Amino acid sequence: MKEYFPLIKRALEKEGVKAELDLAKGSISVSTTKKTYDPFIIIKARDMCKLISRSVPYEQAVKVLEDEISCDVIKIGRIVRNKERFIKRRQRLVGPKGTTLKSLELLTNCYILVHGQTVSAIGPHKGLQQVRRVVEDCMKNIHPVYNIKSLMIKRELMKDEKLKGENWDRFLPKVKRNQSKRRKPRQIRHKSENDYTPFPPPID
Repeated sequence: MKEYFPLIKRALEKEGVKAELDLAKGSISVSTTKKTYDPFIIIKARDMCKLISRSVPYEQAVKVLEDEISCDVIKIGRIVRNKERFIKRRQRLVGPKGTTLKSLELLTNCYILVHGQTVSAIGPHKGLQQVRRVVEDCMKNIHPVYNIKSLMIKRELMKDEKLKGENWDRFLPKVKRNQSKRRKPRQIRHKSENDYTPFPPPID
């Protein structure tokens, strides 16, 4: 933050927002000034600082200050408790050499950064909704390829005037969930006092 602070301060001054860096507390604060003309810019300024603190490059984080651009920070650490499973599914989201993530960026028009236990996304509101759904499904063991295929098919169907008003479920790929058959735990019945009888069983 110390390295990028002069750039952050300059970008926010253009929007009429004052930024202060406190190195002792390790925090950055933003506040409105008399030159502030957009009341919502203070929220966008806060989001930009949050993104930079999460290792998002300044060139991408500064786009949040634009009108049609928003951001979403998806916390994925709590979805999967098993550490090995979490790392495996997070890598599945990125894909080999980042191909899965790149294709998702192209389809949603968003910049996506997977870092630690969070996924930071910057882009239009509709694209952010699609990114969140893909990320959450991936962490719930649904491969991102299914959602990417669905987004590609929807994009093609939007071009067809005849199919715009129809239901697209028949065109979209169906997700198969592997449900492993688990044995039910044996129920051990504890004998109660009422079960005991001193009499022998009846003879047929």
